Amino acid sequence: VQLQACGGGLVQAGGSLRLSCAASGRLYSSHVIGWFRQAPGKEREFEAAIRWNSNNFKYYADSVKGRFTISRDGAKNMVYLQMDSLKPEDTAVYYCALGSSATSRPQEYRYWGRGTLVTVSS
Repeated sequence: VQLQACGGGLVQAGGSLRLSCAASGRLYSSHVIGWFRQAPGKEREFEAAIRWNSNNFKYYADSVKGRFTISRDGAKNMVYLQMDSLKPEDTAVYYCALGSSATSRPQEYRYWGRGTLVTVSS
């Protein structure tokens, strides 16, 4: 399995960005794609997750509920993270990862893509 995240950049506070995660390889309906972020000097933290074969199951960290939206396009093997009302504290490297269960624990995700940097200016 390979994952590739992109879409990061510099945005002003209050702005929006959409991150994309392209997935390839052996993907099963039971798989879950998660988005995580890691700010300098901080641990990697969970943002959102979605089941690979369904838009009906979505799971968000409390800190991003109402601001971030995860979605998927099965035809394109893509998962997206729409980030609205961005804050300077959202500045981090964002990663997508694949796991077998919907959990916020990064150690439960086996495959990781390279991160994409999001910088939110005040």
